[in-house]
Amino acid sequence: MQALWTTPGRAGNDGSGFETRSKDKQRRAAQLVDPHGPGTGEETTGEMPGWARDTVRLNGHNGAFPVVGGNHLQILDDYDGSLQAMAEAIGSAKSFVHFQFYIAVADDTTEPVIAALEDAHVRGVRVRVLIDHLGSVGYPGYRQVVHRLEDAGIAWRRMLPVRPWRGQYQRPDLRNHRKILVVDGTVGFTGSQNVIDRSYNKKSNKRQHLQWVGLMLRVDGPAVGHLNALFATDWFCEADEMVLGNPPAPAPDPLPDGLVCQVLPSGPGLEQESNLQLFNHLFTSARQRITVCSPYFVPDESMLNALRAAVGRGVEVRLYMGETSSHALTHHAQRSYYEAMIKAGVKIFLYRAPYVLHAKFVLIDEEAAVVGSSNMDIRSFVLDHEVNLMVIGEEFVARMDEVVQGYHEASHELELGPWLDRPRRQKYLDNAARLTSALQ
Repeated sequence: MQALWTTPGRAGNDGSGFETRSKDKQRRAAQLVDPHGPGTGEETTGEMPGWARDTVRLNGHNGAFPVVGGNHLQILDDYDGSLQAMAEAIGSAKSFVHFQFYIAVADDTTEPVIAALEDAHVRGVRVRVLIDHLGSVGYPGYRQVVHRLEDAGIAWRRMLPVRPWRGQYQRPDLRNHRKILVVDGTVGFTGSQNVIDRSYNKKSNKRQHLQWVGLMLRVDGPAVGHLNALFATDWFCEADEMVLGNPPAPAPDPLPDGLVCQVLPSGPGLEQESNLQLFNHLFTSARQRITVCSPYFVPDESMLNALRAAVGRGVEVRLYMGETSSHALTHHAQRSYYEAMIKAGVKIFLYRAPYVLHAKFVLIDEEAAVVGSSNMDIRSFVLDHEVNLMVIGEEFVARMDEVVQGYHEASHELELGPWLDRPRRQKYLDNAARLTSALQ
């Protein structure tokens, strides 16, 4: 298995290739971090249905960590409650905290998390922080969090910084979109939520009363070791420091009645579009139902065909997306696919404004779920570093169904007739945005 989950190299100054130094760093990271992760034991595939074993094999071929059993997952679908849960976990840290988010700022909502990082550092806990540079720099509160981290003496780095005046430059469209928190190697968090107020602190958002709806998972069990190994590779590529021991500390023991999970990293510069392959494979494998929740759904032809084919063989396909968004171009490009999807028999449900549905997951039949940071568009499939968690188990899917039911009650189904009657100007914007979707 190739160690494809390492951070790909950065493009050269002309934006056309990868620097030799960064390629060397990738190779070193792959050598220093066991691609199987710490303490995994043997893969837990024996009792899986055949299609699930095939999925695990596909993911492994594309660079995922091995599947492991014995994990407990808590679904955190309350925005402020999720931040509080992360703050409490950081507050219990005794050894280390690894914090990696696409967007992280200091504001009134995130204060418990930022203060917990500072307090942990004062207690002697080794705190390391990764924040995507361009992902965060444009949001109010970014400068404040940078100053607080610096003043506290906390080790932190910008991911994929674009600061040519400091000799730091690579293609600005390649971003690290992952959300990972690991505490002491025993507790992990991952999902779709950034560390920022639900309004994202922009004046325009506040004028529209926009409020983001996110989803995080708290993970206890062996999969935490894989999340930590992924953080370690990203830290190594930014800080030239390997934070895993040699040998690495053992992963948590499998927990009784635990779930089977597989950590799925992806990123730019890889030959395989691993997330696109995974989702298309899952859509092809479904026999009863497919539920997709994504804030940005701009599929390519292969995904459209996979969903059409699923409907054709009797699978119920439901898409949950936001009625509104703060990213106009992607939102209009997404809307350009609604007509074709409805005509194909896909049911589309739009989460009512002013809430911005930002959760990202796929549910297949009663047996499998993929939850994480990846959107359903070319940016997530090709340009962004992502992390998803695949979970096999009816009990977890049933709990996710409860989340979906809440989304359903806050949504309305898009009907073809009213959609075709929308203003001509909106149709023009939708179709024009679709032409540029491959360039995002």
